[in-house]
Amino acid sequence: MSKKSEQKIDNVFVYEDMELKNLQKQYAEIDESGIDLCIAQSEALLRSLGYELPSVNEVTALSDRKVLVVPSFDELSAKAQISVGNNSIEDLFTEEELKENAAAIKKLNHDYNMIHHLDKYDVIISAAAAILGAVVDIVLVGIPQKGPAGLEAGKLADYVRKKFDEKFSPEEMGKLANSKESKVPFDAQDNRKTKTYVDGLSAYYHRMLSLGHDPILGFVFGLYDIMHGTMTTIDKSGHIVCQVMEVYSERKETEIVSALLKQIIHFKSDITTSMGLPAPLMGLFNLCQFGSIGEEEQTVAEIVQGMYYEGFDFIHFCAQSIPTILIELVTRIGYAVKRIKEGNKVKDSIPISLNREKHPKLATMLFIAHTGATAVNAGKVYFTKNPMAINYPQWIAFAKYSYKQLKWVLVAKPVARLKYVQGILDEELNMVLYEDELLFNEYTRNYLVVFE
Repeated sequence: MSKKSEQKIDNVFVYEDMELKNLQKQYAEIDESGIDLCIAQSEALLRSLGYELPSVNEVTALSDRKVLVVPSFDELSAKAQISVGNNSIEDLFTEEELKENAAAIKKLNHDYNMIHHLDKYDVIISAAAAILGAVVDIVLVGIPQKGPAGLEAGKLADYVRKKFDEKFSPEEMGKLANSKESKVPFDAQDNRKTKTYVDGLSAYYHRMLSLGHDPILGFVFGLYDIMHGTMTTIDKSGHIVCQVMEVYSERKETEIVSALLKQIIHFKSDITTSMGLPAPLMGLFNLCQFGSIGEEEQTVAEIVQGMYYEGFDFIHFCAQSIPTILIELVTRIGYAVKRIKEGNKVKDSIPISLNREKHPKLATMLFIAHTGATAVNAGKVYFTKNPMAINYPQWIAFAKYSYKQLKWVLVAKPVARLKYVQGILDEELNMVLYEDELLFNEYTRNYLVVFE
């Protein structure tokens, strides 16, 4: 609504208020003259003489009705402008009434905030989930180190790696890697077969540098490379190189389904190798050619490259995901149990959706839980001075929930709160308008109403 239209409405309100007060004053003067008493006495006299008075509920025939002309809003606005000038609707209220109105709005805002306010049990659930996840990460996942028997970490991480080795035995995967079905054009292990030099390309780093080996990006860049006979890399210096691998031209596939199958088979053959698949999106950190970290003043890219060399691969990423998943489960289950105990239906308490209208507190509880676990992990990295202690999945979860929480607090919540308050005010206004309509219909039932 424009300011001009709003001003017109305010003027009409003030004008009608003035007219109503004038009518009330006139009625008070008439009432003081005793006219109501005279009418009552006259009606009593007529009844005593045998006359029947017409009922107030009788409806006058249409032909006998008087015409009541309702002016248009523009006409009413013009009259208001002449009579009262420009006014604000606040002029209709006293200072005390304005304070009461402000207090009522403040209470509605408070009521909405309380819907999303965490009580002590919500905080306890979030804190317990964070502590449990952090303990599992520190005690059971641990930090991978190269030992006599290969990569070793905490008991849980070792168990996960053992299960991967059982499912994808290195011997069988070695045979699969030598089969035609798994050969891809982006698998060059050094620069002997490349046209454009790729800094750092070697048997140790080629899976980290080649985007086709990324567990997520591989389904984009890997498919592209297979169908075009290319290799797309981000080298150790941060240069993006996409080059045609003519020496591997026979490894191309023209059908997307065949390319997808080859991509999956190649992933499978590489998953348990000594320098296996990198953690998801790990190759993108090669672009981070900045920073001066530690005594050796390494860049972020160099730190991540060193982490991969020391055993921070896809399997360790899976092991690190367990504490993060545990935090999700504990928080969501705790939330559901509490909701059910509060009297909510089971189907309304299932904590899958993060829709804040259905589950007002769940997203905030998850944010607190992941923030707590991430803070503990940050402390672990700080005190050990070891980047291998970073729980990558936990930081991803923290980034995700931080973004959602920030968006909620700064953008979505103010809009939702305004909608909530406005909805209640609209309900009250609709009730007033309904009562006004009943009153208008009662008053005009014996009139022929004409709207200009």
